[in-house]
Amino acid sequence: MAKSQLPFGGKQAAPFKAGGKPRAKFTAGAHGKFIAQAIKKPGALRASLGAKKGQPIPVSKLAKAAKAKGKLGQRARFAAMLKKLNH
Repeated sequence: MAKSQLPFGGKQAAPFKAGGKPRAKFTAGAHGKFIAQAIKKPGALRASLGAKKGQPIPVSKLAKAAKAKGKLGQRARFAAMLKKLNH
C-alpha cells in the first residue's frame, strides 16, 4: 500500500506492543485449561475452613469466608464463582 492510503497518518500496525514485546498469539489450547492453571494450591481453602476431605464445603462457611480479606477471601470468592459454572 502506498503511504497515503494507510490509516493513522501512514503508520502501519506493528506486531509489537509499546514495550517492545511481541503480541501474544492465542490458540485454542491456550484458553482450554485456564481454571486448572488458576488453582495454585488445591485443598488450601478446604484446609483453612476446616472442612472434611471428600465432603462439600458448607455454603454458609463459603459465604462467610468470601467476605474475608486476603487469600482466604480470594479463594472463597473463586470457589463460589466456580460453583456457579455449569460443569
